[in-house]
Amino acid sequence: MSLIVQKFGGSSVANAERIMNVANIITETYAKGNNVVVVVSAQGDTTDDLIEKAKEINEKPSKREMDVLLSTGEQISIALLAMAIEKLGYPVKSLTGWQAGFVTDSTHGSSRIRRIDKERLNNELDKGNIIIVAGFQGINRYDDITTLGRGGSDTSAVALAAVLHADLCQIYTDVDGVYTSDPRIVPNARKLDVISFDEMLELSSLGAQVLHTRSVEMAKKYNVNLEVLSSLTRKPGTVIKEVVDVEKMLIKGVAKDNNVARLSIIGVQDIPGIAFKIFSSLAAKKINVDIILQSVGRNNTKDIAFTVAADQMDEALEVLDDLKKVMNAKEIVYDDNISKVSIVGAGMATNPGVAAKMFEALADAGINIHMISTSEIKISVLINKEDCNRAVNAIHDAFIV
Repeated sequence: MSLIVQKFGGSSVANAERIMNVANIITETYAKGNNVVVVVSAQGDTTDDLIEKAKEINEKPSKREMDVLLSTGEQISIALLAMAIEKLGYPVKSLTGWQAGFVTDSTHGSSRIRRIDKERLNNELDKGNIIIVAGFQGINRYDDITTLGRGGSDTSAVALAAVLHADLCQIYTDVDGVYTSDPRIVPNARKLDVISFDEMLELSSLGAQVLHTRSVEMAKKYNVNLEVLSSLTRKPGTVIKEVVDVEKMLIKGVAKDNNVARLSIIGVQDIPGIAFKIFSSLAAKKINVDIILQSVGRNNTKDIAFTVAADQMDEALEVLDDLKKVMNAKEIVYDDNISKVSIVGAGMATNPGVAAKMFEALADAGINIHMISTSEIKISVLINKEDCNRAVNAIHDAFIV
C-alpha cells in the first residue's frame, strides 16, 4: 500500500464546485488502495480578505494576532473538504496544523517547522481515514498559533511527505506543471516534463510562483518524490527530482520578481568590517539580502548597493538610517520601481556565452541593466519595472524555441 500526500492550493478549493472536484481526485486516489494525506490552503482570496479585515481594525497589528487570524482560512478549507468527502461516502478526518503535530519556532508570520509529532497522523491512518490537514500553520512551544509565511502550505505538504516517508507528494495548482516562463506573460512558454531540484529551487527563489522555495529546499534535502500538476485538467504534470539530463535545453526557465527594492549606502568608510556591520544588522532583523554590489574604493570611501524584498524595504531603511550615523555615510538611496529577471538552467555551467546572449536580447529590446548577479545555474539582472514583461519575452525568445 502506497502513501500519497496531495496538496491543493487556494484556487483549487475556491468554491463548492471545485471543492467537490478535489474531493473526487482524493477519493479516486484512496479507492486505488492508497493511504492519502491531504494539505489544503485557504480558499481563493481568503488570506488577502483577512488581511484587509485586520487593517480595518488596526493598521499595525501584532504578528501573533495576525497568525491567529490568518490560520482560520485553512480551517475553513479543511472542514468544507472533509464534508465533501463525507458526502461521497469515504472515511475522513480534518486536522488543524497543531492537531497534525506541526511544532514550529516562534517567529510569527514566517515560522520554521521544528518537528512533526506523528502519533495522531499514524493513528488516523491506521483507522483507514483520509486525513485533511490545514497547511501553512503550526504551534510553538508556548502553545501559540504560528504560520509559515505565504505559500507555506507547499512546505507543510513536503514536510509531511518527508516525515511519513510518502511514496509521492503531489502539488495540485491551477496550472498543469512548471513552465519555461509564466504563460500569462509569455504566450509560447512550454511545459517541462521534468526539472531538477536545483533548477526548481532557483526558479522559485527568483520569482516563479509555482512552488514555495522552502518546500523545494525540503524536498531536495529529504529526496521527496515531487510532482506539480493541475487539479482542473487531470493531465500529467512536471516531475521534480534530484538529477535531470541537461538534454538540448540550455535554459529551463525565465523568471521575474517584482517584489524587489534596491538600497544603496553612498560614501561609507573604506575600512575592514563595514560590510559586516551592515549585513549583520540586517540579518538580526531577519531581512534577506539578495544581489550585493560594492564599488571600487575612492577617496577612502566606497558605495554598497544591495536588494531586498520590496515589502521589507521600510524596515531595511530604518536599519540603514541607524548605521548611517555610525559609519559617517554620505546618504542612503533607494528604488522600488525595479524588477529582477532571471534565467535558470543547469546547462549553462558548461556552455560559454550564455550571459552575452541574455544581454544581447535585452540590448536589442532597448532595455537597460542596473545590476547583475550570477551563479553556476542562474543569471539575474535588475531592470526598470515597466520593462519587465518585455524583458521576459525577449529573453525567452532568445533561448527557448
